[in-house]
Amino acid sequence: MRVWVYVVRRVLLAIPVLIGVMTVTFVFVSALSETQRTCAFYPPNGRVSPCTSTIVCPTNPSNLCPNPVYQSAVNALGLNQPIPVQWAIFVGNSITFNWGYVAPNSGLGGGETESGLPSFAGYSVTHLFAIFLPYSIELLALAFAIALLVAVPLYARASAHPGGWAEGGARALTISSFGTSFIVWGSLALAAATFALAGPAGIAAPSTICGSTSTVFLDIFGSWPQPPCAPLYGTTNIGLIGYPAWLKWGIIGSPTGFPTVDAALHGQYWLALDTLVRMAIPALLLAVVIAGSIFRVVRYAPTGGMDLEFLRGERARGLPESKVFPRKALRHSLVAILPALAPTIPWVLMNLIIVETIFNLWGVGRIFASAAYAGPAGPDFGVLFGTMLLFAYIIVGTEVFAGALRVHLDPRYGPQRVTALETLDARDQRVRGAPLRV
Repeated sequence: MRVWVYVVRRVLLAIPVLIGVMTVTFVFVSALSETQRTCAFYPPNGRVSPCTSTIVCPTNPSNLCPNPVYQSAVNALGLNQPIPVQWAIFVGNSITFNWGYVAPNSGLGGGETESGLPSFAGYSVTHLFAIFLPYSIELLALAFAIALLVAVPLYARASAHPGGWAEGGARALTISSFGTSFIVWGSLALAAATFALAGPAGIAAPSTICGSTSTVFLDIFGSWPQPPCAPLYGTTNIGLIGYPAWLKWGIIGSPTGFPTVDAALHGQYWLALDTLVRMAIPALLLAVVIAGSIFRVVRYAPTGGMDLEFLRGERARGLPESKVFPRKALRHSLVAILPALAPTIPWVLMNLIIVETIFNLWGVGRIFASAAYAGPAGPDFGVLFGTMLLFAYIIVGTEVFAGALRVHLDPRYGPQRVTALETLDARDQRVRGAPLRV
């Protein structure tokens, strides 16, 4: 099967799945009050917010008048229409990435003064994700790289030697990732790393990079070093809040948003290295989740390890195990493991929220936690439900990509699948492209 044919088929099959997710999201959205829905899914008009049905009359401040922006929101969202019409409008907005807006009085809309974030009131949810998603992508890329470096050889070794130390290690990873609260793991990792670096001086020990201007705790807590930190930031082009001009709000780099890339583009390679160090522990935690999820999915299936026909053929030719394992088993284990990454995505995304919140890393997970914070106007429902839709798109897209990758790497997943009546010899001939012998 050609890869593009498979991709088209999977995309068409994914459409009902996405519509189902949107329908479930719509059910939750329908439980909100009318003012909460207009506030979350309609933009403000200047200083006039759609969050209230009345405003102070311009001509008579002692009286209240109907809010025209609120009425426009009701009409645009179909809140005065039957439920099927409201559902159709919501699905249409979800497909076109019109996922809502940051509420004015929420934690994100009012500005998180403790974190130094500005007010994002009126920002579209997709714009907000475009700002903070690159950091999460880089963190996840590092985590998946670490997980593959561990999972591929461990899986191959476990398949080659059942009951050995590799299989025990795989089971330990699975239990660690699913049997213990990730909040506990993250908190313990942060505390252990802090005290390991601080030594007897405790968390108030001077920073190993910034010196007395910062602490060891802040060396691993937060997306960037806290100013002033001349060894990293230098003494020129520093903004009013102590960060370089290219480091917006002291949280998001420019022009790409990817922290190490932006630091390298501006010639601050030590800052790029510092960013990788800050990501190391969160990435290791996520790598444990990814590796454990992989082993839970594949369950040491012999189709991915050392029991395949061509591996038995290599042994029959007299090749020693030292050559069969690295040349054949590792490569085929990679083929088996790569498609297994897709089912791990939901669990990884859930833990991404926890990790970014514990380590104060400003990605999409941290934004979700901030949106859940009950500010003066309560949680930011537009961002919360937008995150659900974003994760749904990521999960479905990963499933399509993983399936296409497997079709490309493994010819057995072509248009003619192996049937129970097909002999191993006939299957080997078909995979090689030889005509079948009857």
